[in-house]
Amino acid sequence: METSVSVASIARKIAVLGSGISGALCASTIAKTGISVTVFDSARGPGGRMSQRRETTGDGKELLFDHGAPFFSVSNCSEAFRLVCEWESRGLIAEWKEKFGSFDCITKTFTETEQEGSNKRYVGVPGMNSICRALCHQPGVESKFGVGVGRVDWLEEENTWRLTSSDGQNLGHFAGVVASDKNIVSSRFTSVTGRPPPLDLNLAPDLRNKVQDISVSPCFAVMLAFPQPLSWIPFKGFTVRNSKVLNWVHCDSSKPGRPTTSERWVLHSTAEYAETVIAKTGLKKPSDAVLTKVAEELLEELQNMGLNVPQPLFKKAHRWGSAFPLTSVDAEEKCLWDKKRRLAICGDFCVSPDVEGAIVSGMAAGSKLTEMFSCL
Repeated sequence: METSVSVASIARKIAVLGSGISGALCASTIAKTGISVTVFDSARGPGGRMSQRRETTGDGKELLFDHGAPFFSVSNCSEAFRLVCEWESRGLIAEWKEKFGSFDCITKTFTETEQEGSNKRYVGVPGMNSICRALCHQPGVESKFGVGVGRVDWLEEENTWRLTSSDGQNLGHFAGVVASDKNIVSSRFTSVTGRPPPLDLNLAPDLRNKVQDISVSPCFAVMLAFPQPLSWIPFKGFTVRNSKVLNWVHCDSSKPGRPTTSERWVLHSTAEYAETVIAKTGLKKPSDAVLTKVAEELLEELQNMGLNVPQPLFKKAHRWGSAFPLTSVDAEEKCLWDKKRRLAICGDFCVSPDVEGAIVSGMAAGSKLTEMFSCL
């Protein structure tokens, strides 16, 4: 009873750390019940692995790339299916109706991989970040981009959370916190930044034990633009077999709602290639020289496949150091939850390592917070 009185006496405010699909959907779920939500993200905009990259050519032309998740699918019986139908009706997403296949680097041949009855492939419109952007700007959600959270402290006597920015600014007190970015509680944060993780889970040992060693798969993405369509390539998206460098290739400009002023392709490296580069260069932000070399090596691998790929008018690499989890830490509960401190941890690493898993986990975390506050 003492906890209930204390919680009721503070503002009904929730902080969500991270604006990927899991965090954005969690914030939206909470806000719909009338609870105030603030989303914090160090990036310039929402999306996480579903973000859209804006680049400029040497002559000033704008280029847009979905350099993370190229598409997503959901099963018709999943909890996410209803939401996907709603997003499609609102024009936030559309089906990517292209043929997909695989390419074997040994035989130099393509194989179609489409199977009857397979789940639809969806993309955000006009970019993969469209869903997260809409969720982060709905009524009741305040979004603060470009704001890195440096400290998340539990104040036992006040029974509340205090957030501090990376540069030491007070970000406010909150009744509950949702961490949708696994790096916020991971030792990897220290390897990348040289600072301790913002959220110290020693106060919640059960949660700490589940998230402290999440296995991840790194990946480099290379964004390419060509002046003319590569119309002779038979598929707009294909996996690459028997390559130590390339794992996936897709034509980003073939997606619905994309500008067609240039032909834009995205390459994803193998985890093996990314791990080799990281072993040499470390986990800290890669230098321009490293990214330039990565872009050249992935492009060279594509050109060596015998597909008559010309030199692009634009190429640039991006590193996804830990975006792809290899395990799920709580598929049954779908998120991690500390009821006493009103702390939820959600993301694809909780359910399944894909967009659908992130959606389900974000919904679960949002429900935990709303159910608790509805009883106060």
